[in-house]
Amino acid sequence: MAENCIIEVQDLHFAYENELEPEKPAHEVLKGVNLQIRRGEFVAVLGHNGSGKSTLAKHLNAILQPTSGKVLVEGMDTSDPELLFDIRQHVGMVFQNPDNQIVATIVEEDVAFAPENLGVPREEMRKRVDDALKAVHMYEYRHHAPHQLSGGQKQRVAIAGIIAMRPDCIVLDEPTAMLDPHGRRQVMRTIRSLNREYGITIVLITHYMEEAAECDRVVVMDSGRVLLDDTPRQVFSHVAQLKDVGLDVPQVTELVYLLNQAGCQLDPHIIHEEECVEALAQLLGAPDAPGV
Repeated sequence: MAENCIIEVQDLHFAYENELEPEKPAHEVLKGVNLQIRRGEFVAVLGHNGSGKSTLAKHLNAILQPTSGKVLVEGMDTSDPELLFDIRQHVGMVFQNPDNQIVATIVEEDVAFAPENLGVPREEMRKRVDDALKAVHMYEYRHHAPHQLSGGQKQRVAIAGIIAMRPDCIVLDEPTAMLDPHGRRQVMRTIRSLNREYGITIVLITHYMEEAAECDRVVVMDSGRVLLDDTPRQVFSHVAQLKDVGLDVPQVTELVYLLNQAGCQLDPHIIHEEECVEALAQLLGAPDAPGV
């Protein structure tokens, strides 16, 4: 593996077999994906429905195995069944619906479920549970029933359950898709904190462009291949290309794009509201500025 990589994807192909009609050819979803995730990165993966982004996510902790090619986690081949336990200790997975991951009737018992099954000693498990709940700001709810929590709170409990396993990397497959705006903000604050304060590598599958704009790096999938892979500023500057594959860009970026189409001269790499306001103020204040 390349230096400082935690995950390396090498020429990954994957096809779903047609179980109802086995005589028909398998449906290929991933078509030669190459990708490296560096330790400590915060990476967003974007793509329209059917682009292969969720299928890729399931390969990163060996829920799926390649049809051909390789996925390496800390140098371990995910297609080796003897390594699955070790791989999943390094890479945890959080899914779209938190109810599918919550298994206990009390919050702290749910967070303790995975460490207990890993055979973590009781004193160490107690510390892990408390630390994980504090990391997601849910410690005060440790004695609550999960079904009494909001969607955002449930998702943070699900994330705490993964943190308690002490993974190096967490893959989140559209964790905010079922949440209201407040819940999305809660979960995104939690994810950012895990990355910045705890150094956990984050791979975030999302269809919210504003979430992707907060990441270090954006990977765009289209038809089972990597279309773009760069910083958010660089990726979102390709407005026309992204729209061609059915994706949006942050609203601020689209505003800048439309203004530039109308003859203004603004930096196409703008992705945040504050810098857009500043750029517009400078444009309107310039004596030779075009009309807006």
